[in-house]
This record gives sequence, structure tokens and C-alpha cells, in this order.
Amino acid sequence: MSEPVLKVENINVYYGSIHAIKGISFEVYEGEIVTLIGANGAGKSTTLNTVSGLLHPATGSVSFLGESLAKIPPDKIVERGLAQVPEGRRVFAQMTVQENLEMGAYTQGDDIEGDLEKVYGLFPRLKERMRQTAGTLSGGEQQMLAMGRALMSRPKLLMLDEPSMGLAPILVEQIFDIIADLHRTGATILLVEQNAQMALSIASRGYVMETGRIVTTGTGQELLASEEVRRAYLGG
Repeated sequence: MSEPVLKVENINVYYGSIHAIKGISFEVYEGEIVTLIGANGAGKSTTLNTVSGLLHPATGSVSFLGESLAKIPPDKIVERGLAQVPEGRRVFAQMTVQENLEMGAYTQGDDIEGDLEKVYGLFPRLKERMRQTAGTLSGGEQQMLAMGRALMSRPKLLMLDEPSMGLAPILVEQIFDIIADLHRTGATILLVEQNAQMALSIASRGYVMETGRIVTTGTGQELLASEEVRRAYLGG
């Protein structure tokens, strides 16, 4: 098997005296959608923030494209091709849609017209609202904008943190359709999501987290079919 795009080995992360992540290891290979599922507080977002350099593990290692990310600042990690769409979207509310997208391309220099066209092709709604300030968009549109902004950095790995949070069910389906479309075009995706049913239905593989540990792993279909996972996360 080829080298993984992302390799997380035995990381332990603390918030002060709180042991938030307890020795977890996982891998993401090129072209996969890998999902981390689990209840609120399981450590999913902390894991993503550690991968993207916003938090630092006390022990263990994170490698991206075969190189350690230890001591590399978050902006340099983005330059290497790892982009995170944060929980809660965090768009620049006073800036226009297009300005937000251009901010996502800060690592790419000036030649971004083609990238803008690709993003507008994926998200036609954003093209219609390109001159609108981001703060006036609906929640679903802001999620599309946050994803589009991350794609402007031409990521080799796209990390999505709770993309369905706070959205109406019809918009949740739309966002997951877009994630599946991205995957079909060859994108490699690490997805953190509380909506386990939707996440597992599009995932190549999944890891189930509980209180900072990985307790179960399998393909998306295996986890969807698991009695234990269904009882705990799918309301079955």
C-alpha cells in the first residue's frame, strides 16, 4: 500500500490538566473520505486542531505527505496542502464572498482566477452572491463559503469540522452531496461529524471516538451495519 497522506501516531493532547486525547492513531490515504464520529466532547475537533497545528500534542507524532508537522506553524501547514474548514464556519462577516475566497488563496500568489471559477462551479450560489457581504448569507451559504475558501488553497487534504452543524436537514443533504462530489473529483477528505449516519454513508473508512480514545474502526458500511454503533450513534 502507498504511504498515507496523513499519519497520526499515538498522540496525547492536554488542556491544562485535562487529558483530552489519549493515545490515538489513524491514517488517511489519498482519495479517501475518512470520518471521525462520536458524541460531543469525544475529542474530534481537538484531533483536527492538533493535525492543523493549532494545538500541540504532548507526545506522539503527526506526519503529512511523509514529513513530520512538529513545530511547523499553522500557516506553513496550509502552504503544504492541508486546509481545515473550522467548526462554526468563521467566515469574515464584513468582507464580500469573493474577498473571503481570495483570502483562502493567500498561499497561492496571484493566479487564482481558475480557482475562483472552480469554486463557483461547485457552489453556484456563491457566484450569485459574490459581491454580498458574508455576514448576510444564510448558515448553509456560509458553510459553502467556508468550504470554498479552504479549496482556494488547493489542498491535498481537506479537513471538515462539523459541516452540518446548525443546518436544516435539507441543507445538510446538500452539503453532504457537495462533499461526495468533491470526493468523486479526487479530493482526499478528513471529516469530523456528529451526524454519524450521513458521515458513514459517504465515508471510505471511519473511526469512532469516545472520551479521547478511538474505540472502533471499520469501513463506512461496516460501521453503519454495526449493532453497537447503531445503538450509540444512529438511534437504532
